[in-house]
Amino acid sequence: MDQQDIRIVLAFSVDDQAWLRRSSIPVPRFWSGHSVPPVAGDALRVGGRQFIIQARVWEHDGQFPVLKLYLSGGHAESDTVFG
Repeated sequence: MDQQDIRIVLAFSVDDQAWLRRSSIPVPRFWSGHSVPPVAGDALRVGGRQFIIQARVWEHDGQFPVLKLYLSGGHAESDTVFG
């Protein structure tokens, strides 16, 4: 099975989904055309926030395997001061 036969779906928290929608931030297809699958612990940067893959769940949509990636809550950019 080729990587193209796998559909990868990102699962954001409700708050992060709302932030993406409000900010009109497109989510890139990170693994499109790549042969290396994502693993737990990988970090993604979307719209200046960082998300960590917390869990991977394999499903099947009736035609192809689906890899659903559950992401951590988005963290602000690294120059943010926490105090």
